[in-house]
Amino acid sequence: MWVGMDAVDWAGMRHNYGSAEDVPGLLRRCAGPEAEDADRASSELTNLLFHQGGWICSAASAALPFVLRLAAAPRVPSRCALLELVAMLAAEAGQVKARFLDPGWAPAWERALPELLRLLDDPEPEVRCAAADVLGACGSPGELLLPGLLRSWEAESDPATRLELVLALGRAVLRAPAGARGPEVLDLLHGLLDAPQPQMRLAAVHALAPTDPGLPGRRLDVVLEAVRDPSVESWRHTSSIRVGVQGVHQWTSGLFTGPSADFALGVLSDHHDDEQRIAALAQAGGLLSRWRSPAAPLLPRLVERLDDPVAEVRFRAVELLACLGPAAAAHADEVAALSADGAVRATRGRESVGEAASWALARMNDPRCLPVLIEHITGARSGFASHSAHFSVADWHYVTLPSLPEVLRHLPDHAETLLPALCDRIGTLTDDRLLHRICETLAAWGPAAEKAVPRLLGLLEDDRTWSAAATALAGIGRGGAEAGDLLSARTRDDGEDGELAAWAYWRVRGEPGPVLELLGRSLAEQRIRHPDLRRLAGLGAHAAPCADRLRAMTADSDPWTRVEAAHALWAATGDTGSTVPVLTAVVRGLAEGACEPVVLPAVRHLARIGRAARPAADLLRDVPAGDRRLRSSGGWRGFVQDEEVRSAVRDLLDASSA
Repeated sequence: MWVGMDAVDWAGMRHNYGSAEDVPGLLRRCAGPEAEDADRASSELTNLLFHQGGWICSAASAALPFVLRLAAAPRVPSRCALLELVAMLAAEAGQVKARFLDPGWAPAWERALPELLRLLDDPEPEVRCAAADVLGACGSPGELLLPGLLRSWEAESDPATRLELVLALGRAVLRAPAGARGPEVLDLLHGLLDAPQPQMRLAAVHALAPTDPGLPGRRLDVVLEAVRDPSVESWRHTSSIRVGVQGVHQWTSGLFTGPSADFALGVLSDHHDDEQRIAALAQAGGLLSRWRSPAAPLLPRLVERLDDPVAEVRFRAVELLACLGPAAAAHADEVAALSADGAVRATRGRESVGEAASWALARMNDPRCLPVLIEHITGARSGFASHSAHFSVADWHYVTLPSLPEVLRHLPDHAETLLPALCDRIGTLTDDRLLHRICETLAAWGPAAEKAVPRLLGLLEDDRTWSAAATALAGIGRGGAEAGDLLSARTRDDGEDGELAAWAYWRVRGEPGPVLELLGRSLAEQRIRHPDLRRLAGLGAHAAPCADRLRAMTADSDPWTRVEAAHALWAATGDTGSTVPVLTAVVRGLAEGACEPVVLPAVRHLARIGRAARPAADLLRDVPAGDRRLRSSGGWRGFVQDEEVRSAVRDLLDASSA
């Protein structure tokens, strides 16, 4: 097994953590007598040689023959784990650019292929299944793989391995030249569309879809029957899929790439199995997070799930209604009926159905959310997130609640009702981060939060809490004039603290001198930040002396700096000739569906500019009617972002034509 290992210059090889001199020891441990230690060694080897992918290191090429010898040895405990490593490396080798592929990989793989094909005849079905997975993942020419895969198919009796072989045949036939047994394989796969086993039919659809993208839609009945059948659990025993109901739903939903709701509607049909109903809502969430048009056909199905006997189903249904927000407002009564539902999810956050319902009502601006939210403001146990969280864009939906301050931010119309509880709470908070989040909410409410000023004055005198109070007062504006003297005293503080105090002083008293002096100094010293540029814009014509520096910053390499500098320059001088082209360039991608976070403020700034921003308006005229969601975040935040961007574009269209 170890022949040739000592001849390898392992110290000269590299893996994800440096020198590969530790690889031989790990390989030997994989063959050790203790199964737990062998498993740990295979896991560590995977981390060193693959980690998160992105390249094929020289150590992987050198280790490949020894890994396969281990996988072929009957007494090695971690044979399947080692083949999983080979599958990941083989798939990555077919995807990375040439400069990230070790030159030794291709010859090492060519030498390894016969050994892999022999593993299709291994006595252990799990090993045969894993070997089929590797052969499906690799990039070897189909004519080298199809004979062995077909021979294995004819002899194989293990159900999971047969499923894996169908997928491998589908991938291999894509890489086979005309006549290299490809027609035979395609005939086999098409015949399996009518196989007696639902999962075999599903495997055939997956195998054929790359060459026939319309097939899943034409055979939707086959797909739906399979994913909703109890036998769907058999995919857990495959090597490449290894998931149950929810995973197979997600995997199969990838066959339907457009906005059609047919698959989601099919899986949302009532089912006796709890996990099936949960998985169906996951599919609805993934579709709704990407497209707007499915909301109309899916809404009634979501509402049907609000009285489901399982808490997780009710939670997911009402959470999706919260994401849809105003679009689901017609069902506010059904949502309100769940406000007192105390059933909790089996998650670390222990979020309750009632909390999700309150969040949904808040998104609908429905006052029936207020009693529950006031209870949480006063310190009751809460399943709302402890802090703001951002999730990347994905094809699935992140099921999560926002933090309480984020919920409250949607409710400026109900500030008067919420303020007494908020004022009581901020006076007793010891969590500085939560205090800042609540004060940021007060700032977002603006003048509607004026009744909080007396409580904020007390916070303003405390070194620990004054900056949170100043943030809130700056948002409230002239209604906080009583805080002027306390804020003026803080303008002498160094750095960001002084700038915050000076900004708040300007907002409550309307005296621009201190903040203009401090921001002008930061601008001259080239240490100004995005919030500072927004403050300069808020000073309007008072910031005109900074115009030259702002104009230079509109050419900065950072898009956020360009956007905020352009807006500040326009606000200070009314210059549209320099600013509109800068802002228009930033939003140009929005017309093609690209929506980076910087786009929203850029569109809002253009809307403020008005008629002179018509070039941008003409560019974005079709955006509000687009179906694909405009988002750079996942979860509920992506839905809100989509609404905000479309609203801002509509404002721009109105303002530019006024």
